[in-house]
Amino acid sequence: MTDAPKRTPLYDLHVELGGKMVDFAGWEMPVQYPMGIMGEHNHTRTKAGLFDVSHMGQVILRGEGAAEKLETLVPSAMTTLKEGKARYTFFTNPDGGIMDDLIVANAGDHLFLVVNASMRHQDIPHMAKNLDGVEVTEIFDRALVAVQGPAAENVVGDICPAAREMTFMQTMVADINGVECRISRLGYTGEDGFEISIPEDKAVEVCRAFLAHDDCEPVGLGARDSLRLESGLCLYGNDINNSTSPVEASLTWAMQKRRREEGGFPGAERIQRDLAEGVSKKLVGIKPTGRAPARAGVEVQDADGNTIGSITSGGFGPTVGAPVAMGYVATEHSEPGTQVNLLIRGKTQPAEIAAMPFVTQNYKR
Repeated sequence: MTDAPKRTPLYDLHVELGGKMVDFAGWEMPVQYPMGIMGEHNHTRTKAGLFDVSHMGQVILRGEGAAEKLETLVPSAMTTLKEGKARYTFFTNPDGGIMDDLIVANAGDHLFLVVNASMRHQDIPHMAKNLDGVEVTEIFDRALVAVQGPAAENVVGDICPAAREMTFMQTMVADINGVECRISRLGYTGEDGFEISIPEDKAVEVCRAFLAHDDCEPVGLGARDSLRLESGLCLYGNDINNSTSPVEASLTWAMQKRRREEGGFPGAERIQRDLAEGVSKKLVGIKPTGRAPARAGVEVQDADGNTIGSITSGGFGPTVGAPVAMGYVATEHSEPGTQVNLLIRGKTQPAEIAAMPFVTQNYKR
């Protein structure tokens, strides 16, 4: 018997707002609202969208040398992460593959982590086993929501003035409508915005306050996916996984120079070799020439019909006004502008390797 999907603290609000609920990573989540995926996508790009991401794992690490110890599991610099700042990183395995990607924030007397919903069952025990003397606590009594889009600063800032002063990848504790929340200025859409951790008994109240703003509408998983795809942001399990190295995935920027040189994390040998010698395949943007979207699993061929890779994420990009995709291709074919073919439903369709992101990212630096 499979377990019934879990519900976030905002479940009743989603239903009230007309959310179409689906099972996602063991959670009942809204895939869309009456506005529809296209409308929600465009609203987020032009105004602001409210996303429920409470299914993600929220974790606190406490203990002497927690940042130093975390560096034994990730290839990013954690000891130099200043208080009030957040950083994107990933757990690597002994083969140099990516076990999961996550955000780490320095919250002063502890580290605050957000890990993927589908990988929390792996990540928490992994840290508990390997971070000696560090207390690893998964938080179950808080919701997590994201407000994303050019109007996000007004939506959040109108009821939390301190949020206006924050810059990209900054994190702080602040009062929203009298509720103490953790706010981080980041997100998964390529737009400016915030992720906000809220005590679960106040989550609906805080979200209603955001939605009361003229520019803010609820957004489901469907538009979340098209927004992140246009912004060239990887989805764990699709674009990165246990066998892809950060170098293949074009995530070298997330490994600071000191860590790349000194190693000391799982799979460092392979990753350092990839950095020194190059890789045989690379994650690239792909733009189909026609109107047919290329979904995950579609084969990528060169002009002579040889298989050179495959699509890992793809769909229609509403902002781009055309299909967009990403996937891995042989390095010699990875240059933007390279002409390729996609095998869609048995027919070859022309496409072009493209630089990512497909849209301009609008973070507040």
